[in-house]
Amino acid sequence: MKEISAKEVQHYIENGVKLNLIDVREVDEVKAGHIPGITHIPLGVLEFRTHELDKSIPYIIVCRSGGRSAQATKQLESLGYDVTNMTGGMLSWEGKVE
Repeated sequence: MKEISAKEVQHYIENGVKLNLIDVREVDEVKAGHIPGITHIPLGVLEFRTHELDKSIPYIIVCRSGGRSAQATKQLESLGYDVTNMTGGMLSWEGKVE
């Protein structure tokens, strides 16, 4: 499983790199604060929404601490998606939030 740190993601965003972030936290967690520009797909419904994703696009998966995003990363990877887990999740995020 590919991994990237929250600091690396923040660096890319601050330098204008367009990333495709999928936040797999629950609705209330995302409302409390999320990285600008994310796509929100709660882990519990991910298997029903994979048709919304493009296998030719790389995605970075985000959650609170890195556990659920690791699960989602494994799940999507097994279906042929190019996915990377953001280690440490939002607990490690020091960048801008909405």
